[in-house]
Amino acid sequence: MAETPRYALYAVPQPESGLGRFGAAWLGWDIEAGSEVSPPETAGLPPALHAAVTGEPRRYGFHGTLKAPFRLLDAWTESDIIAAAAAFAERSAPLSIPQLRLDSLGAFLALRPAQRSPELDSLASECVVWFERFRAPLTEAELSKRRLGGLSPPQEELLMRWGYPFVFGEYRFHMTLTGPLDADLGARVSAALAPKLAESLDTPFEVRDLVLAVELEPQARFRVLRRFPLSG
Repeated sequence: MAETPRYALYAVPQPESGLGRFGAAWLGWDIEAGSEVSPPETAGLPPALHAAVTGEPRRYGFHGTLKAPFRLLDAWTESDIIAAAAAFAERSAPLSIPQLRLDSLGAFLALRPAQRSPELDSLASECVVWFERFRAPLTEAELSKRRLGGLSPPQEELLMRWGYPFVFGEYRFHMTLTGPLDADLGARVSAALAPKLAESLDTPFEVRDLVLAVELEPQARFRVLRRFPLSG
């Protein structure tokens, strides 16, 4: 079981967009091409420090989660989830986030919508439900990892029912830029990032595709398996 791929449904900037290029360069991993970006964009930080603060999100690529990573139940194949993603995209409309902002999410730095988007929240909720039939139950190790940061009772209930604690009312769209940072380091990295992001954050973030991403084996980096234009 541990060797089976994991799949996830993501919102990923268009690779040719300024935000897409920045995200790949900052993390040093191009989720679209499935390849390293070298040298990465360090925003003037020492390379070793940059590598440390981006190590955790690098494995997942620059993205916003719609449905968190999951393994397939034995009854399903990759072809099945590709077909389901195509069907979901055909019934779902594209949307635009007028502005993203650099923000903290707990101890992490991430890009978040400047204002909540009901359309985006709805897309994520529908995505969670639509693909739930494919999801294999979490292992005890996976459950323990999800609980490391501490969960509220409603989040624990969501974890057990949907395999992820931050869905529906607990959902907050974000595009992670760093691992956990203390306050001083967070301020330093935020100050380094701000000028590099200024132009991209002045441009609306267009969610035009549903991205099916895959982690082929444990600890591998996620990459885009296929994009499906939202055409509903």
